Amino acid sequence: MSGKTYKGGCACGAIRYDTSSEPIFENHCQCRDCQKRSGTGHGSYLTFPQRADVRITGKASLWSVAADSGNDKIHAFCPTCGTPVYLTFAAMPDLIPVHATSLDDPSQFNPQALTYSIRGHVWDPIDPSLQKFERMVPG
Repeated sequence: MSGKTYKGGCACGAIRYDTSSEPIFENHCQCRDCQKRSGTGHGSYLTFPQRADVRITGKASLWSVAADSGNDKIHAFCPTCGTPVYLTFAAMPDLIPVHATSLDDPSQFNPQALTYSIRGHVWDPIDPSLQKFERMVPG
């Protein structure tokens, strides 16, 4: 552990989170689900390995959608301001990705890869030095 703390939350402050765990994966995702939810060409995430190590205060609204794999992704967002804050996966319940822009200090986000590049738009260029995966990173 580096001693670094990751803190963040929604725009209105009703939902907050913090963790001193290190993310195991940081990525941009250009899947259609991320595009539609964000209203832009991609979503950006830091994935933490142990959901139990991420302390969350406030009550999020949840929305479940089937991923390309057929497994459910559960999106958590603020019922007051609508900010997407984090998500979980039915098939990988220990993982918890948080939205990079929900961090109090978004400069802590250090993307390692681009997932679902096959669904990217020419008007949403992503750093060409990042490793690209047409779909999800192979497990």
